[in-house]
Parts: sequence; C-alpha cells; structure tokens
Amino acid sequence: MKGSFLHTSRNELFQIPSNSIASMNSSRSILVVEDDLGIRRAVVDALSLSGYLVRETSSAKEAEAIARGGSVDLMLLDLVLPGADGRTLLRRLRGEGVTLPILILTACGFESDRIEGLRDGADDYIVKPFSVRELLARVEAVLRRSPQRPKVVSTLHFSNGKIDFERREVVLSSGKREELSEKEAELLLYLVQHSGRSLSREELLQGVWKLTPTGVHTRTIDMHVARLRDKLEDDPSSPRIILTVRGRGYMFQTGVQVVAPNEGAR
Repeated sequence: MKGSFLHTSRNELFQIPSNSIASMNSSRSILVVEDDLGIRRAVVDALSLSGYLVRETSSAKEAEAIARGGSVDLMLLDLVLPGADGRTLLRRLRGEGVTLPILILTACGFESDRIEGLRDGADDYIVKPFSVRELLARVEAVLRRSPQRPKVVSTLHFSNGKIDFERREVVLSSGKREELSEKEAELLLYLVQHSGRSLSREELLQGVWKLTPTGVHTRTIDMHVARLRDKLEDDPSSPRIILTVRGRGYMFQTGVQVVAPNEGAR
C-alpha cells in the first residue's frame, strides 16, 4: 500500500466486528474522501465489514455535494486532494452551516496542524499511519457524540392536533387552523428532527437561520418559539410540546407520532 499509511494485516480486517456491532452500525452512512486508491479501499473495507454503509470519492467537489445533500452521517476527509485542499472544503462547509461530523485523515501529525484542523471545525483528527482498530474507535466516538441524521418528516401528530409541514399548517383538535410562516415551519421541523435533545440557541441560529452565532445577540429564536407555542396551544407557563431547557435552549418532547412522506394518508 502506497506510503504504508494504514498499518494493519488482512486478518485484522476480517476479525472485526462482531455481528451484533455490525447490525448496530447498519443504519449509519459514512463518506470516505481520499485520493489514494489503496488507502481508500482499505478504509472502505474496514468500515463495510463493521456494518457501515459506505460511499467513497476522491473529488472534493463531489464530496461537497454529498455533504450538502445530508445523505451521510460522517465524512472521513483527507486534507490533500487533487486540485483541492481538504481544509478549504472543511472551512467552506462549516462557514455555510453544514454540521455534518467530519473526521480528518492526514499525514500531517504536527500539533499545530491538528489544532488548526479542530479550530476549522473538524470533529476529530487521525494521523497516518493508523490501524483499523484506531480508525473504528474514532469513528464510533464521533458518531456517539453526534445526533442521528435528521428524519424526513411530512406530518406530525401531537396532543392538540397535527402539523402538516408540506402545507405549513397546524390543524388543532378543535378544528382551528393556524398557518405557519416559512421560518416558523423550519424551526419547528428542526426541533422535531432532533426531538429529545436539548438545542442551544446558537445551534438553532446556525441550523435554521444559517448564521454564524459568534457575536450575534438576538431574541428572534425566543420570539419564534413563543409564536409556535401560541399556535400549538402549548401553555408557555408549563409547556408540554416545546420545552425550555434552563441554561441551554429548547427541546421538542419525544413521544409524538411522526409520519414520513408516502406512509399513507390519514
């Protein structure tokens, strides 16, 4: 293998993982962005045998398109790509609010390089040469720290009625209908997609408004939440749908019925 950047034996590849671990990983998708074919194949084989769904490319342009599409849970990114700089790609994605977890693969092992990569928005950093076991351990650690890929949601049923995201409409049990503004619908959808997890105002500002939260002081999120509670008839003094997490932000309660597209009309 070129440069011996991945030091492992073929036996080590086929000894991991157990079937139970492979089953647990079967719903997680990983994009491997690496121009060296030998390294890429070894990494892809290791991840595939561990039960992950794996996509691969040597193109920064293709990697960027896939990252924007939201179809993968993690990107393994080499910093040196033909005609492109992986670090530039990382900065561009983070600057535009793409929160996909990214693990850097690189031969640059200096502390300054690692620190710069983390400051640019990488979730972790693995230096070549590395073993399969180290690679899998770091992948698992990053995925544990990251939420599952957001669910595709068409309709949401809650205690007071239902929400039709395609029509941007709330239909209450009483028959009353409330129209959602575009941003109200986007905020509510983001909360639903990450239900059960407390979301900071900074994350909401970046994930919904696509704004870098550094140095931004605004009450727009709180105002939008207040309007959503009003339309959902969620008592602001004791909310049961959009919960306030003290010192953190907001969380959508778990346990509601979510309907994805094509699951059938109700």
